Amino acid sequence: MIKEMIIDASDEGVEIALLENKKLVELHYEKTNASFAVGDLYLGKVKKLMPGLNAAFVDVGYERDAFLHYTDLSPYVRSLLKFTRNAVHNPDRESLDFASFRNEEEIVKSGKIVDVLNSRPEILVQILKEPISTKGPRLSCEISLPGRFVVLTPFNNFISISRKIHSGEERKRLQNIVESIKPNNFGVIVRTAAEGMHTAELHADLSALVGQWSKIQENLHNAVPPKRVLSEQVKTNSIIRDLLSDSFQNIVSNEQTVTNEVKEYIGKIAPEQENIVNYYSNGRPIFDHYGITKQVKASFGKTVNMQSGSYLVIEHTEALHVVDVNSGTRQSDGNQEENALRTNLEAAEEIARQLRLRDLGGIIIVDFIDMKHPDNKRKVQDTLYQLMKSDRARHTLLPITKFGLMQITRQRLRPEITIATAEMCSQCKGTGKVGPSLLISDELGKDVQYLINQGHKKLTLTANPILVAWLKKGGPLKSIRWKWYLENKVWVELKTDNNYPLSEYYFHNKATSELIHLK
Repeated sequence: MIKEMIIDASDEGVEIALLENKKLVELHYEKTNASFAVGDLYLGKVKKLMPGLNAAFVDVGYERDAFLHYTDLSPYVRSLLKFTRNAVHNPDRESLDFASFRNEEEIVKSGKIVDVLNSRPEILVQILKEPISTKGPRLSCEISLPGRFVVLTPFNNFISISRKIHSGEERKRLQNIVESIKPNNFGVIVRTAAEGMHTAELHADLSALVGQWSKIQENLHNAVPPKRVLSEQVKTNSIIRDLLSDSFQNIVSNEQTVTNEVKEYIGKIAPEQENIVNYYSNGRPIFDHYGITKQVKASFGKTVNMQSGSYLVIEHTEALHVVDVNSGTRQSDGNQEENALRTNLEAAEEIARQLRLRDLGGIIIVDFIDMKHPDNKRKVQDTLYQLMKSDRARHTLLPITKFGLMQITRQRLRPEITIATAEMCSQCKGTGKVGPSLLISDELGKDVQYLINQGHKKLTLTANPILVAWLKKGGPLKSIRWKWYLENKVWVELKTDNNYPLSEYYFHNKATSELIHLK
């Protein structure tokens, strides 16, 4: 699979498109100086305890207080509270040696939040979910600092290896390496990307994360909540960190500064791939050049068409999302069951892409075309399961029911992407009414006469193909264009443009190609 990342940078922010085999699968947008991104660390102040919800509301500087549930407190929250208190109020910032920090007793899983945060303390928290709609951010006290090969988790000494590393020998090798280089009071999660890596590479990654934790300690000194203590990497670098692999062949940006930053970052984490970063300076919008704009318009509407003529209808309600699979104009070979299977398999591929692209979260119900044979149902659900393996969001798929419905739950970490694909009609301006089409040729005739009177003798008229065909209808001496020539002794060149609405047209100077503005 060939992966590409296209970065469209502007003054307002950065838009990032991820392509797999030239097909758009993820679209990210980050505003300039964006706050409350997933992974950001804040010093917050507990404002309100909600015993009924077993949760607390924490002030982190957002317009609405952030939500912190007991299950997101972390077993080591008492150690975190002690660390936060010491780091903020200790007069000597150099004296806090984390390696010798003494952890407090863990909390129980079934406890109550009022027993832990009753004093409404200052607390170090991490953004778990960005603000969505009318809700503030969701927080976690399970602090984690992700790197390229490992994830650092303070206040424990556990080492865990990614379940996607299947070799027992490799797991044991990585376990031994991490045990030999890990500082005290830090847990380490070894990521899938660490498979086959050497001690030096793992040690460099781990050391950088320990350095980040030291920076957090410095930033907490004398801090007054709410305050951002550490910001997650810019979106571009965080995506590269999580996804970069040998299958990445191209990373392109239309902004030189961003290009240099990405090249510098890749130079640190994967020097052998530094040459895949390129600067785009074609002049044409970068998303247009790589066909992304067209894919966005085709992929974000209510109806999503597929190659065979089948299509999906995607609807949203307050409680869930619904995806309806329709056969559309797909040619039937007479075997209804086989035709339904082919349509559902094609739909499964598009559904997996749409979930990632729109970042749909919560409950998703898919209404597949009915199939009678259990083997066919199993084939469709196995296909969708395999296709969603590349989805970074946690998800669960249930088997297809006898009614042809599949239930999916999917984690959503950022606001759902909604893009308006409909455009306002340039002719009616949204009113739904235009001038009578019978008068278009009369209006054109008046405009031609006016331009000739103004001294224009070389004219090119560009219009919709239907309008051009109407002007040519009748052939030599009988068409409307010939009528203009016979009356004015000026030949008008006709050009077609499929993008023009029926009643829209423009005149250009045939010699210079300059647009002629009608008064």
